[in-house]
Amino acid sequence: MKDFESMQAAEDFSRARGRALLSRLQHLFHAGRDSLLSFEDVKKIIKPKNETYRGMRAVPLKLIVGSEGRYRDFNKYFLPRYEHLRMRWERVDKARLKDVILPPIQLYEIGGVYFVRDGNHRVSVARSQGCVDIDAEVTSLSSEIPIDPSMTTGDLKKAVLAYEKKLFYEKTNFGKLSGCDDLDFSSPGSYDLVYEHILVHKYYLNEKVLDAIPFQDALISWYYNVYRPIIEIVIDEKIRYLFPGATASDLYLWIVQYWDLLKKKYGASYSLSDAVAEFNKRFGRKPSGLRDYLSVFFNKIFRSKI
Repeated sequence: MKDFESMQAAEDFSRARGRALLSRLQHLFHAGRDSLLSFEDVKKIIKPKNETYRGMRAVPLKLIVGSEGRYRDFNKYFLPRYEHLRMRWERVDKARLKDVILPPIQLYEIGGVYFVRDGNHRVSVARSQGCVDIDAEVTSLSSEIPIDPSMTTGDLKKAVLAYEKKLFYEKTNFGKLSGCDDLDFSSPGSYDLVYEHILVHKYYLNEKVLDAIPFQDALISWYYNVYRPIIEIVIDEKIRYLFPGATASDLYLWIVQYWDLLKKKYGASYSLSDAVAEFNKRFGRKPSGLRDYLSVFFNKIFRSKI
Protein backbone atom coordinates (compact mmCIF):
# COMPACT_ATOMS: atom_id res chain seq x y z
CA MET A 1 0.00 0.00 0.00
CA LYS A 2 1.23 3.46 -0.87
CA ASP A 3 2.09 5.84 1.93
CA PHE A 4 0.22 9.12 2.34
CA GLU A 5 2.88 11.22 0.62
CA SER A 6 2.90 8.96 -2.46
CA MET A 7 -0.87 9.10 -2.82
CA GLN A 8 -0.91 12.87 -2.30
CA ALA A 9 1.88 13.42 -4.83
CA ALA A 10 0.03 11.26 -7.40
CA GLU A 11 -3.11 13.30 -6.83
CA ASP A 12 -1.18 16.57 -7.07
CA PHE A 13 0.35 15.58 -10.40
CA SER A 14 -2.98 14.48 -11.85
CA ARG A 15 -4.51 17.78 -10.79
CA ALA A 16 -1.63 19.73 -12.34
CA ARG A 17 -1.93 17.74 -15.60
CA GLY A 18 -5.65 18.47 -15.71
CA ARG A 19 -5.01 22.18 -15.31
CA ALA A 20 -2.37 22.03 -18.07
CA LEU A 21 -4.86 20.35 -20.42
CA LEU A 22 -7.53 22.93 -19.63
CA SER A 23 -5.06 25.74 -20.28
CA ARG A 24 -4.09 24.20 -23.63
CA LEU A 25 -7.75 24.03 -24.66
CA GLN A 26 -8.31 27.63 -23.61
CA HIS A 27 -5.37 28.72 -25.77
CA LEU A 28 -6.17 26.38 -28.66
CA PHE A 29 -6.03 29.14 -31.26
CA HIS A 30 -3.21 31.06 -29.56
CA ALA A 31 -0.77 28.29 -28.62
CA GLY A 32 2.08 30.72 -28.04
CA ARG A 33 0.23 32.23 -25.09
CA ASP A 34 0.34 28.83 -23.36
CA SER A 35 4.00 28.05 -24.06
CA LEU A 36 7.21 28.61 -22.14
CA LEU A 37 9.87 30.66 -23.85
CA SER A 38 12.92 28.86 -25.16
CA PHE A 39 16.06 30.37 -23.63
CA GLU A 40 18.04 29.66 -26.81
CA ASP A 41 15.42 31.36 -28.98
CA VAL A 42 15.42 34.41 -26.71
CA LYS A 43 19.22 34.61 -26.84
CA LYS A 44 19.15 34.51 -30.64
CA ILE A 45 16.67 37.38 -30.70
CA ILE A 46 18.27 39.58 -28.03
CA LYS A 47 21.94 38.63 -28.57
CA PRO A 48 23.26 39.40 -25.05
CA LYS A 49 26.92 40.42 -25.01
CA ASN A 50 28.02 39.23 -21.56
CA GLU A 51 26.89 37.41 -18.43
CA THR A 52 27.43 37.99 -14.71
CA TYR A 53 27.09 35.58 -11.80
CA ARG A 54 24.64 37.03 -9.25
CA GLY A 55 24.74 34.31 -6.60
CA MET A 56 21.86 33.11 -4.42
CA ARG A 57 18.54 34.93 -4.17
CA ALA A 58 14.81 34.36 -3.73
CA VAL A 59 13.20 34.67 -7.16
CA PRO A 60 9.46 35.33 -7.71
CA LEU A 61 8.04 32.27 -9.45
CA LYS A 62 5.81 34.43 -11.66
CA LEU A 63 8.96 35.87 -13.28
CA ILE A 64 10.25 32.45 -14.39
CA VAL A 65 8.97 32.39 -17.98
CA GLY A 66 11.10 29.85 -19.81
CA SER A 67 13.62 27.05 -19.79
CA GLU A 68 16.95 26.23 -21.35
CA GLY A 69 16.04 22.69 -22.38
CA ARG A 70 12.60 21.66 -21.08
CA TYR A 71 10.39 24.43 -22.47
CA ARG A 72 8.24 21.92 -24.35
CA ASP A 73 7.52 19.79 -21.25
CA PHE A 74 5.72 22.51 -19.26
CA ASN A 75 3.27 25.23 -20.16
CA LYS A 76 3.48 28.96 -19.48
CA TYR A 77 2.55 28.38 -15.83
CA PHE A 78 4.99 25.46 -15.49
CA LEU A 79 2.18 22.91 -15.37
CA PRO A 80 3.32 19.48 -16.67
CA ARG A 81 2.13 18.78 -20.21
CA TYR A 82 2.98 15.08 -20.47
CA GLU A 83 2.38 11.91 -18.49
CA HIS A 84 6.01 10.79 -18.75
CA LEU A 85 6.92 13.62 -16.35
CA ARG A 86 4.93 12.00 -13.55
CA MET A 87 7.62 9.92 -11.82
CA ARG A 88 10.15 12.71 -11.37
CA TRP A 89 7.48 15.31 -10.60
CA GLU A 90 5.99 13.12 -7.85
CA ARG A 91 9.45 12.52 -6.31
CA VAL A 92 9.93 16.27 -5.98
CA ASP A 93 6.44 16.72 -4.57
CA LYS A 94 6.96 13.90 -2.04
CA ALA A 95 10.14 15.60 -0.86
CA ARG A 96 8.12 18.78 -0.34
CA LEU A 97 5.45 16.89 1.61
CA LYS A 98 8.12 15.38 3.85
CA ASP A 99 9.82 18.77 4.37
CA VAL A 100 13.00 17.55 2.69
CA ILE A 101 15.20 20.53 1.77
CA LEU A 102 16.13 20.37 -1.92
CA PRO A 103 19.11 22.17 -3.44
CA PRO A 104 18.43 25.59 -5.03
CA ILE A 105 17.52 25.68 -8.68
CA GLN A 106 19.73 27.38 -11.27
CA LEU A 107 18.38 30.25 -13.34
CA TYR A 108 19.42 32.63 -16.09
CA GLU A 109 18.11 36.19 -15.82
CA ILE A 110 17.67 38.30 -18.92
CA GLY A 111 15.55 41.41 -19.42
CA GLY A 112 14.10 41.14 -15.91
CA VAL A 113 12.70 37.60 -16.28
CA TYR A 114 14.19 34.16 -15.59
CA PHE A 115 14.85 30.91 -17.44
CA VAL A 116 15.44 27.54 -15.79
CA ARG A 117 18.88 26.08 -16.29
CA ASP A 118 18.33 23.27 -13.78
CA GLY A 119 15.25 22.55 -11.64
CA ASN A 120 12.25 22.57 -13.98
CA HIS A 121 10.31 20.00 -11.91
CA ARG A 122 10.99 21.92 -8.70
CA VAL A 123 9.61 25.09 -10.29
CA SER A 124 6.57 23.18 -11.54
CA VAL A 125 5.80 21.69 -8.12
CA ALA A 126 6.31 25.03 -6.38
CA ARG A 127 3.98 26.88 -8.76
CA SER A 128 1.39 24.11 -8.58
CA GLN A 129 1.36 24.43 -4.79
CA GLY A 130 0.90 28.20 -4.86
CA CYS A 131 4.40 29.18 -3.67
CA VAL A 132 5.48 32.77 -4.31
CA ASP A 133 9.30 32.57 -4.33
CA ILE A 134 11.96 29.93 -4.86
CA ASP A 135 15.64 29.90 -3.89
CA ALA A 136 17.86 30.06 -6.93
CA GLU A 137 21.44 30.49 -8.08
CA VAL A 138 21.26 33.24 -10.70
CA THR A 139 23.41 34.20 -13.67
CA SER A 140 22.40 37.42 -15.48
CA LEU A 141 22.81 38.11 -19.20
CA SER A 142 22.93 41.70 -20.44
CA SER A 143 19.91 43.05 -22.32
CA GLU A 144 18.64 46.48 -23.30
CA ILE A 145 15.19 45.01 -23.90
CA PRO A 146 12.89 44.58 -20.88
CA ILE A 147 10.83 41.38 -21.14
CA ASP A 148 7.29 41.23 -19.80
CA PRO A 149 6.34 37.81 -18.34
CA SER A 150 3.32 37.66 -20.67
CA MET A 151 5.42 37.98 -23.83
CA THR A 152 5.56 35.28 -26.48
CA THR A 153 8.57 34.81 -28.77
CA GLY A 154 6.69 36.82 -31.39
CA ASP A 155 6.05 39.65 -28.93
CA LEU A 156 9.73 39.71 -28.00
CA LYS A 157 10.81 39.84 -31.63
CA LYS A 158 8.51 42.83 -32.20
CA ALA A 159 9.94 44.57 -29.12
CA VAL A 160 13.50 44.03 -30.33
CA LEU A 161 12.64 45.29 -33.82
CA ALA A 162 11.01 48.40 -32.37
CA TYR A 163 14.09 49.02 -30.20
CA GLU A 164 16.49 48.50 -33.12
CA LYS A 165 14.45 50.80 -35.35
CA LYS A 166 14.42 53.49 -32.66
CA LEU A 167 18.22 53.28 -32.27
CA PHE A 168 18.80 53.34 -36.03
CA TYR A 169 16.56 56.36 -36.55
CA GLU A 170 18.20 58.22 -33.67
CA LYS A 171 21.73 57.30 -34.76
CA THR A 172 21.28 58.18 -38.45
CA ASN A 173 18.48 60.80 -38.32
CA PHE A 174 16.91 58.64 -41.01
CA GLY A 175 13.34 59.89 -40.63
CA LYS A 176 14.23 63.55 -41.04
CA LEU A 177 16.73 62.99 -43.86
CA SER A 178 14.57 60.63 -45.90
CA GLY A 179 11.24 62.20 -45.00
CA CYS A 180 9.62 58.84 -44.36
CA ASP A 181 9.10 56.15 -41.76
CA ASP A 182 8.83 53.09 -44.01
CA LEU A 183 12.01 51.20 -43.11
CA ASP A 184 10.52 48.14 -41.38
CA PHE A 185 11.85 44.60 -41.06
CA SER A 186 10.62 41.24 -39.79
CA SER A 187 13.98 39.97 -38.50
CA PRO A 188 16.17 41.47 -35.74
CA GLY A 189 19.62 42.58 -36.88
CA SER A 190 18.39 43.99 -40.21
CA TYR A 191 18.97 47.62 -39.26
CA ASP A 192 22.67 46.84 -38.69
CA LEU A 193 22.82 45.40 -42.21
CA VAL A 194 21.24 48.55 -43.66
CA TYR A 195 23.73 50.70 -41.77
CA GLU A 196 26.54 48.68 -43.39
CA HIS A 197 24.91 49.18 -46.81
CA ILE A 198 24.96 52.94 -46.27
CA LEU A 199 28.63 52.86 -45.26
CA VAL A 200 29.51 50.82 -48.36
CA HIS A 201 27.57 53.28 -50.50
CA LYS A 202 29.47 56.13 -48.82
CA TYR A 203 32.76 54.38 -49.61
CA TYR A 204 31.96 54.18 -53.33
CA LEU A 205 30.79 57.80 -53.39
CA ASN A 206 34.02 58.91 -51.71
CA GLU A 207 36.07 57.22 -54.43
CA LYS A 208 34.74 59.74 -56.93
CA VAL A 209 35.47 62.94 -54.99
CA LEU A 210 38.42 64.53 -53.22
CA ASP A 211 36.68 65.49 -49.97
CA ALA A 212 35.00 62.92 -47.73
CA ILE A 213 31.24 62.88 -48.14
CA PRO A 214 29.30 63.38 -44.87
CA PHE A 215 27.35 60.36 -43.66
CA GLN A 216 24.02 62.18 -43.94
CA ASP A 217 24.67 62.93 -47.64
CA ALA A 218 25.56 59.29 -48.22
CA LEU A 219 22.35 58.19 -46.49
CA ILE A 220 20.20 60.46 -48.68
CA SER A 221 21.99 59.20 -51.78
CA TRP A 222 21.57 55.57 -50.72
CA TYR A 223 17.87 56.06 -49.98
CA TYR A 224 16.98 57.71 -53.30
CA ASN A 225 19.47 55.95 -55.59
CA VAL A 226 19.61 52.43 -54.11
CA TYR A 227 16.76 51.69 -51.72
CA ARG A 228 13.81 53.43 -53.40
CA PRO A 229 14.54 52.10 -56.92
CA ILE A 230 14.49 48.54 -55.58
CA ILE A 231 11.29 49.18 -53.63
CA GLU A 232 9.68 50.61 -56.79
CA ILE A 233 10.57 47.44 -58.69
CA VAL A 234 9.08 45.37 -55.85
CA ILE A 235 5.85 47.40 -56.25
CA ASP A 236 5.78 47.42 -60.06
CA GLU A 237 6.51 43.71 -60.40
CA LYS A 238 3.97 42.82 -57.67
CA ILE A 239 6.60 40.72 -55.91
CA ARG A 240 5.59 41.12 -52.31
CA TYR A 241 2.49 38.93 -52.42
CA LEU A 242 4.68 35.93 -53.29
CA PHE A 243 6.54 36.36 -49.98
CA PRO A 244 3.87 36.20 -47.23
CA GLY A 245 4.97 37.89 -44.02
CA ALA A 246 7.83 39.79 -45.65
CA THR A 247 8.02 43.57 -45.57
CA ALA A 248 9.15 45.67 -48.52
CA SER A 249 12.35 46.40 -46.60
CA ASP A 250 12.95 42.66 -46.12
CA LEU A 251 12.71 42.21 -49.88
CA TYR A 252 15.19 45.03 -50.42
CA LEU A 253 17.76 43.23 -48.25
CA TRP A 254 17.14 39.83 -49.82
CA ILE A 255 17.29 41.18 -53.38
CA VAL A 256 20.51 43.12 -52.74
CA GLN A 257 22.16 40.07 -51.20
CA TYR A 258 21.07 37.89 -54.11
CA TRP A 259 22.14 40.53 -56.63
CA ASP A 260 25.63 40.54 -55.12
CA LEU A 261 25.82 36.76 -55.53
CA LEU A 262 24.73 37.00 -59.17
CA LYS A 263 27.28 39.75 -59.93
CA LYS A 264 30.04 37.58 -58.48
CA LYS A 265 28.88 34.73 -60.70
CA TYR A 266 28.08 36.57 -63.94
CA GLY A 267 30.00 39.83 -63.64
CA ALA A 268 29.53 43.33 -62.25
CA SER A 269 27.33 44.37 -65.20
CA TYR A 270 24.51 42.00 -64.18
CA SER A 271 21.47 44.28 -64.04
CA LEU A 272 19.21 44.90 -61.09
CA SER A 273 16.05 44.15 -63.11
CA ASP A 274 17.47 40.76 -64.14
CA ALA A 275 18.45 40.07 -60.51
CA VAL A 276 14.92 40.84 -59.33
CA ALA A 277 13.39 38.61 -61.99
CA GLU A 278 15.73 35.76 -61.09
CA PHE A 279 15.08 36.25 -57.38
CA ASN A 280 11.33 36.21 -57.93
CA LYS A 281 11.54 33.10 -60.13
CA ARG A 282 13.75 31.17 -57.71
CA PHE A 283 12.35 32.14 -54.32
CA GLY A 284 8.81 33.41 -54.89
CA ARG A 285 6.22 31.08 -53.43
CA LYS A 286 3.32 30.35 -55.75
CA PRO A 287 -0.03 30.55 -53.96
CA SER A 288 -1.66 27.28 -52.99
CA GLY A 289 -4.88 26.83 -51.06
CA LEU A 290 -7.58 29.30 -50.06
CA ARG A 291 -5.46 31.15 -47.48
CA ASP A 292 -2.65 31.85 -49.95
CA TYR A 293 -5.04 32.99 -52.69
CA LEU A 294 -6.77 35.35 -50.25
CA SER A 295 -3.32 36.64 -49.25
CA VAL A 296 -2.52 37.28 -52.92
CA PHE A 297 -5.86 39.01 -53.45
CA PHE A 298 -5.52 41.40 -50.52
CA ASN A 299 -1.85 42.09 -51.22
CA LYS A 300 -2.78 43.11 -54.75
CA ILE A 301 -5.42 45.47 -53.40
CA PHE A 302 -3.12 47.04 -50.80
CA ARG A 303 0.25 46.75 -52.59
CA SER A 304 0.29 50.51 -53.12
CA LYS A 305 0.83 50.80 -49.34
CA ILE A 306 4.15 48.93 -49.47
